[in-house]
Amino acid sequence: MANGKRKKSKKKLFIFGGLGLLVLILIIVVLTAGGKENIILVQTEKVAKRSITQTVTATGTVDPEFKVIITPEVTGEIIGLPVKEGDVVKKGQLLIKIKGDQYMAQKDRLEANLKSAEASLRMSEAELTRIELEYNRVKELHNKGLASNSELENAEANYLSTKASFESAQANVLQSKAQLREVLETLYKTTIYSPIDGIVTQLNVELAERVLGSGFSQGTNIMTVADLSKMQAVVDVDENDVVLVSVGDTANVKIDAFGDRIFHGIVSEIGNSAKATGFGTQEQVVNFSVKVNLIDLDPNLRPGMSCNADIETETVKDVISVPIQSVTARTDVPEEKDTTKVEKTEGGNNQMPAMNKPKEVVFLANNGKAKIVVVETGISDDNFLEIKSGLKEGDEVISGSYRAISRELEDGSIVRVEDKKGGPGNQDMVAEEEN
Repeated sequence: MANGKRKKSKKKLFIFGGLGLLVLILIIVVLTAGGKENIILVQTEKVAKRSITQTVTATGTVDPEFKVIITPEVTGEIIGLPVKEGDVVKKGQLLIKIKGDQYMAQKDRLEANLKSAEASLRMSEAELTRIELEYNRVKELHNKGLASNSELENAEANYLSTKASFESAQANVLQSKAQLREVLETLYKTTIYSPIDGIVTQLNVELAERVLGSGFSQGTNIMTVADLSKMQAVVDVDENDVVLVSVGDTANVKIDAFGDRIFHGIVSEIGNSAKATGFGTQEQVVNFSVKVNLIDLDPNLRPGMSCNADIETETVKDVISVPIQSVTARTDVPEEKDTTKVEKTEGGNNQMPAMNKPKEVVFLANNGKAKIVVVETGISDDNFLEIKSGLKEGDEVISGSYRAISRELEDGSIVRVEDKKGGPGNQDMVAEEEN
């Protein structure tokens, strides 16, 4: 029994001893690991001078510069439609004729009214002539004492009444002529001619169809005539980018139907009214319409084709530049640390320390360490960003990885430069420890 107890005691001793040794090893590993330096793998690129073109990208559709939507001003049945969609038309060419029988009947009635009014005018004129002669005769007799005052007054009143009737007849003639001109103008509007040289790009009606005039409503959209010899891209530019665009800026336009072919254009007009979608929601988008006149055209261009435009808003040549991903924003810039001061109010109470404003910075690789540098930036293209101050040509700026630049790097961080894999800005780079 005693031997068994001694064996159990030895067994427990080995177990506890082994556990203690394991804990000691773990402590040593942790202490050793804590003393290792964190080395961040990075990629670098030489600061160089480049030409940078700032662009604004927008999407839209292709439309003619000049197009006219034809709507009738009178209501009636189509009795003439000599054109079809796709036809080439000349200015002044007949496009559509609307039945005008009711307007013709009105014209005949008003012509008869005009003749009646003119006859009444002639009768009134003759009567006025007679009454005027009678009035003049009575005045002569009154001057000679051969006519009484009452006879003169009666003659004068008769003359004035007849003159008023004559003037009324004149007004009736003028009114009849105006009514006749109005119905003739309406009758003229039953025939519509092309206002421009162009092509019938859209035809919405057929022969014998009844159309509504625009006198009391919007009217029927009969057809669209467009000049396809002058085309433009109408694109929607975001409100934050439209301030960069100016009339006269050049643009490269890609039209979906033409693949990678580039059409050159010039900005001709910038909209002043915003086009908002999703108003009042988180998805609200505010755009402005920008028109780009296309210089090189293709006979296969059609209105409504989708397009993408890269508008070149500004170009600078031979300027210091770095890859876009090399620049990040930091608030913990060493130069700013001493600027955080505790301000006092007039009563002497301390306020909260002023917050550092984010600064645009880059990291330089300097003797195996990262050095943070505050920079002033300018315009950018798809790959590079202009540096106005803070760097000089030939500096070795850290260009990757994105995670290292945006989060891991600090002033004085130990770095190791490796070969580029996938170019500047490879986001798969990770920090690793040196054994």
